[in-house]
Amino acid sequence: MSPQALARLVGVGLLIFVIIIMASSGTYVIQPGYRGVEVTLGRVSPAFKPEGFGLKAPVITEIHPMSIRQQTSEDKAECYSSDLQQITIDLRVLYRIPESSVVKLFQDYYGDPFQALLAPRIQEALKEVVALQSAEQVVKNREQIKSRSLDLARSKVGGLMVLEDIVIQDLALTRELEKAIEAKMVQEQEAAKSKFLQQRAQIEADTAVIQAKGEAESIRIRGEALKDNPAFVDLKIVDKWDGLPPLVIGGSDNLLLGVQDLERLRQTMPHANPSQNAPATPVRPVSR
Repeated sequence: MSPQALARLVGVGLLIFVIIIMASSGTYVIQPGYRGVEVTLGRVSPAFKPEGFGLKAPVITEIHPMSIRQQTSEDKAECYSSDLQQITIDLRVLYRIPESSVVKLFQDYYGDPFQALLAPRIQEALKEVVALQSAEQVVKNREQIKSRSLDLARSKVGGLMVLEDIVIQDLALTRELEKAIEAKMVQEQEAAKSKFLQQRAQIEADTAVIQAKGEAESIRIRGEALKDNPAFVDLKIVDKWDGLPPLVIGGSDNLLLGVQDLERLRQTMPHANPSQNAPATPVRPVSR
């Protein structure tokens, strides 16, 4: 191969290589859920690039993708309560970057937007809210602490980022404080149990008094009814009579014998005549 042909071949190869490099560096693809920030020789374009395929100036222009999807990050805040107790809060933050803030966040904040902007504001909000309550109140009012901190953090962040939610995963107290709170809770439960037992005993006593008053009132009413209607006793006797005529034998004990009892007495005393001992009173029905 002559030197001219070889040089021509090398030139064609270099031209193809340059074309490939230019073609690859002159196009870009933005993935779904992302927006691109265009930087040309250190200058940031004011408009973001939407998702999809696009062209750019080769070599001198770069496209930096930024996610606008909802993201989740974990963080930890060291707080002090109003009674100067240390509380460590482990939390999970749900947030996203709006399209309108993509370029500004890229220009004004270095690195991860969460660490640069969101995390410090959330920690500051948590410390301000926790400092207004005691450690025991922080443990009891966990949801209230979360909601207040969320509102305060949103006001501090503004519209640069959208703070969706804050999830408090754990509240870590000192071991001495945990034991003190646990002992107090046990005492409160025992006091509540004693109060319940006292209330139940009082209710039972009131119920017994009410029942006794009811029974006394019932007896009084029945007594007045019997006093006003003495024939009512005879009516009750007739209602309970079983139809067997008893025998009344006169004497000091006023012995009452039924027909069967009289027959049994005659069998045991064949020579006795009951009529000779005492005159018998007229027979009347009596409840046995």
